[in-house]
Amino acid sequence: MNEQPREGSSSGEGGISESPFAEVEAADSSEMDLGSGQTRMEVAFGAGDGDEDASAVVAQRASLGILFEQIYRPWDGELGPRWVRNYAIFRHHVYGLFTSKGHRYYHPFVRLTIVVIMLASLTPIAMIFLSSTIAGSGAGSDWLTRMWGVNRYNLWGQVLGYFPRNLCMWPVLTALVVGGMISDDRKNGTSAIYFSRPVTRIDYTAMKYLSAAVVLGFVIIFSYVLYYTTSIVFRGEGWAFLIDTLPIFLGGLIAGILLVITYTSIGMALSSLSQSRFFAAVAFLAIIFGTKLVALLVDVQFDTSILYIFSPYDSLAHVGQWLVGIPLNYSHPLAFSIVSILVFNAVSIGILVNRVSSLEVTRE
Repeated sequence: MNEQPREGSSSGEGGISESPFAEVEAADSSEMDLGSGQTRMEVAFGAGDGDEDASAVVAQRASLGILFEQIYRPWDGELGPRWVRNYAIFRHHVYGLFTSKGHRYYHPFVRLTIVVIMLASLTPIAMIFLSSTIAGSGAGSDWLTRMWGVNRYNLWGQVLGYFPRNLCMWPVLTALVVGGMISDDRKNGTSAIYFSRPVTRIDYTAMKYLSAAVVLGFVIIFSYVLYYTTSIVFRGEGWAFLIDTLPIFLGGLIAGILLVITYTSIGMALSSLSQSRFFAAVAFLAIIFGTKLVALLVDVQFDTSILYIFSPYDSLAHVGQWLVGIPLNYSHPLAFSIVSILVFNAVSIGILVNRVSSLEVTRE
């Protein structure tokens, strides 16, 4: 390795620098074929002690080399049934309200807000309990019963009352729940995780929709049913009262279900349009409050309620008033509001299905 380079082989001006692992020997000028441009090159590894049989590894063509090898092995086990895969999607979103381990992460502020809305929706139960306590002590409680007890107006107001429920509670609750249902998948590319499993887009859409509807229904419908049952228990009402109020209760229950379905449809459609949960939440609130405000201004100025058909809340309130049996506050026909609800849901679900069908298996 200490062999000195031959004379004339050192690099000069325009020469080639030497490599520590090989030495280039140029043949004698008499043996070089300058016309063909070929030279005889020898590889030197040492001083000749046992290195005569060594050979140099010459790089071959790139087309013959293998950069990497990727082998896909088919799944040999048994897949779980379809309902198990769908339940995993449903559980991921619903259980995230109670625990974050292995489920969707809800910000503590979102959880706190949902708890506050739930407790605020149960305040009539506390007032019914107070009125029954006062009545048991012999004091007058008729005014509390009229204000908080079971009647047509209170059952309607429990789910469709503008203040505070449809002004401060239900739209905010919907915006918090549906804001990141699909927009987070578009932003983070988690749609690739869903569709790399045997999950169809129909199952994906249905489970996302059902997850949001269950959370809304738990707060809205559960509080409505609890209000009706506890008022009967606290007041000690009999079967006659139950038979008289049951049709009103069922009408309000149907109105509450329509409210949950419509708000969920609009919210999920907005969530599928963007990669930002903030956009979906703000857009939903803008639709609910904006259409209500514009229709109200037109009604006050021109004394017509026809523009209320463009307001999801007012269309639901119109149908809810008819279901419960209280006087209607709108002058336009009831059929217009029914068609408006159907159009809102059909357009929203159409947008949702179309946007989900555009989700790729790879990250967008």
